[in-house]
Formats: sequence, structure tokens, C-alpha cells
Amino acid sequence: MYRIMIEKDEMQVIVSQLDKLASIYSTVEDPEFLRNVTTYAQHLPIKLREALNVFRLYEPEGGVCVINGYQIDVNQLVKTPTHWANKPVPSPTIREDIFFSLCASLLGDYIGWATQQDGYLLHDIFPIEGHEQEQLGSGSECLLTWHTEDAFHPYRTDYLGLMCLKNPDDVETTFARMNNIKLSSKYAAILFEKRFIIRPDESHLKKNRSSSERYLGASPDLLERSYERINQMNIQPEKVAVLFGDPDEPYLRIDPYFMDHIEDDEEAMEALNYLINEIDNQIESVALQSGDILFLDNYKVIHGRKPFKAKYDGNDRWLKRLNIVRDLRKSRDARVNPESRIIF
Repeated sequence: MYRIMIEKDEMQVIVSQLDKLASIYSTVEDPEFLRNVTTYAQHLPIKLREALNVFRLYEPEGGVCVINGYQIDVNQLVKTPTHWANKPVPSPTIREDIFFSLCASLLGDYIGWATQQDGYLLHDIFPIEGHEQEQLGSGSECLLTWHTEDAFHPYRTDYLGLMCLKNPDDVETTFARMNNIKLSSKYAAILFEKRFIIRPDESHLKKNRSSSERYLGASPDLLERSYERINQMNIQPEKVAVLFGDPDEPYLRIDPYFMDHIEDDEEAMEALNYLINEIDNQIESVALQSGDILFLDNYKVIHGRKPFKAKYDGNDRWLKRLNIVRDLRKSRDARVNPESRIIF
């Protein structure tokens, strides 16, 4: 695991910067903040910037990075919310939101989905009552099976970021690194071919749409078309390769829970099952603590979450999530303008 430690003197610099920015902005969804966040990030301590640049360029430790040392007074945190809709402004966690956004911006541009969490860029991850058995970040009692984030989508994120606000029960995030997987050339060759189907996960489906949607800078018709696009990906999915990139150090996109059993291609099914079994044997886990930030290379690492019992007492596990892309232009046909970060 690639660890970055924030020292006390660096924390003082960060606090000073957050004091200034938190006096200007009440949410990291603010268009002005988004225009300037990459510039603001250059005022973070140089050791932190250098370390994240190494992670971006060299893919160390199989694509798993943890930042430790950011200090949160858990006793000053508000209660864990009951739902991600209707976020309060100003954000009660604006300082943490800003710091997380600055760190993420050293890796790329963070994006949101019109079909996920009302198009917010910064997501809240905590248990929601009634979702206990769902394959969602808001689930709890069932295992969140490991997966590539948004594996079904061509514009899926390059990096997944998670910042822990509180985790009193030490709920573990699971992960496995592609670097640790040893595949025979026979199976690898098959997995590089477009013979596999990955359907949209539950978080993008219309049934999980909020009843109080916010304005996303586009017409309601565009949002409807976005949901219809997801529906079409579900009804008529295109076959994709599971592995891509360098044959010797491949990248992957995989989400077994939402992948079809391949009835007419036993060879492809055998290769996929072999890869799934190999990944199962390499699962690791980490229980993030308050202030920790975890960045996962979404091309090299799969992730999930172990089950836990939510209390719904205002003190359940609460993470923030960001999806970060290295090439925002790639999704231009799905965004309303060059500046927008929301994919429709």
C-alpha cells in the first residue's frame, strides 16, 4: 500500500488554506470552486503534491494509496445523515469536502453522473434504512461484492476516492490488485477479447432515483434521455473485453455481480471464472479511520465492502466519494458544455 503521511507542520499549512477557502465557499459543487480547484490544489504542501504525482505517474503498490494524518474532531461532526438527497448548504463538512477535492484534483478532474445521487459530484456513503440487502454503497448487511467502479460504462472513472469522516465499527473496505493476479497466457488472451457483458449497477437505475431532483444545468428531457441510455445499456449491452492495455501488466474492467453467464461461449466463461477465482484469493481489506483518504486506481484495483450492522443512530460509518478522470474531454459528447463535470 502506497502511504502518504501528513506531518504536523504540513497540517498547519492545510488548516490555513482551508480556513480561507471555507470562508469563501459553502459547497464544493460551487461552479467557481470547480473552476479554480486545480489551482487551489497547488497550494497544498509540496511533499503531498509530489507523492500524489508519483501515484498518478508510476502506479506504485498496485494502485492503492492511503493518505493518513488529516485530523478530524469526530466529536464536532454532525450526525451521519439518513439520506444523500437534499444536502444542506452550507455543507456541515465543508473543510473535509474541500481538502478531499483538492487532493483528488492532483490526480485529475472529478466527475458526477446525472443518474447517480442526483448528479452530485461529491457523494455521501453511509447506510440507508431499507437498503440493507442492496448492492449499493448505502447497503450494509450484505457483502458489497467486489467490482470495478462503473465497469459497464465507457466513461468510467480512472480513480475512486474515499474519505472517511467516521467509522466507529471499523467496517472494512475490501480490494484486490491486478498486479498480484497471475494469469495463464491462454486465459489472458481470451479476456482481452470483446466476449463479455457487464450491465449497469443498481446505483444508476431509475428505481433509485431521488424524489427531489436538483437542477443540473440541463433540461429535464436530457435527464430522461440519460436514464434511457442506462436502460438501453441494460437491455442491449455491448460485449466488452475484461482486460485491456499492456498484455504484461493489464488493466481490467469487471463486475461479476452484474455480468451475464455466457451460455454460448464456454471458453470465455471458463476464463472469466478463472479470473474471478484468482481475484477472490487476493482480497485484502482496510478499515479507514477518521481523516483517512483512500485512492484506488480503477484500472488496476477492484473494491467492495464487508457487511456490517447499521444502527441508524447518527453514528454509523460515513465516507465521502469522488470519481476522478484523467481525460475529461473523453466524455464531451455526454456533457452539456466543456466546463460541466456531469455525465448525462
